[in-house]
Amino acid sequence: MSDQQLWDAVDRLAEGLLIGEDEALQQALARSEQAGLPPIAVTPSQGRLLSLLIRISGARRVLEIGTLGGYSTIWMARAVGPGGLVLTLELNPAYAEVARANIERAGLADRVELRVGPALESLETVRAGGEGPFDVVFIDADKASTPEYFRAALELTEPGALIVADNVVRGGAVADPDTEDPGARGMRRFLEVAGSEPRVTATTIQTVGAKGYDGFTLALVES
Repeated sequence: MSDQQLWDAVDRLAEGLLIGEDEALQQALARSEQAGLPPIAVTPSQGRLLSLLIRISGARRVLEIGTLGGYSTIWMARAVGPGGLVLTLELNPAYAEVARANIERAGLADRVELRVGPALESLETVRAGGEGPFDVVFIDADKASTPEYFRAALELTEPGALIVADNVVRGGAVADPDTEDPGARGMRRFLEVAGSEPRVTATTIQTVGAKGYDGFTLALVES
């Protein structure tokens, strides 16, 4: 059995025992696949982790950068509860259309606002409109721009907020200073920015599983 086969098997076991089947989430993945979206959504275990982080922190306002088909959005919208808000930003109008339908089928349209357009422009509109602060920010968009998304997130949060960045490790490529992978280069810059930012305390956790070898960064806003 290869490493990937073993990781897949452990994910299936843990998800079967700890999460179980969920029609709305399974439909979101199925309809995203049917629409031709890339299969890069978070795994069920990762979605559950996002949900737990939101619930543990008592977050009511979440900002998501990168909607894709709305799978992670559904996890987080459930976690904020009635009256909570997930503001999610998506560049691709076709992806956004699929996500809206998935979110509506999950019965969560009343607590999700989806905006379409370049994320940095949308983030500036959010900042200029005084729509913050947000309790949790989940960054899962184009990896090369993650440092800029992180800086924007800092301007939309207050002490006690949590910023989560996904796909940081890039199969280990983030550790290679000579990598030509723009995503890995972006993530390396992000770690450098986060590490020199006095307003946050951060750590990166490496992961293996159905999405291979990767990881995420957690940053707590301190001041």
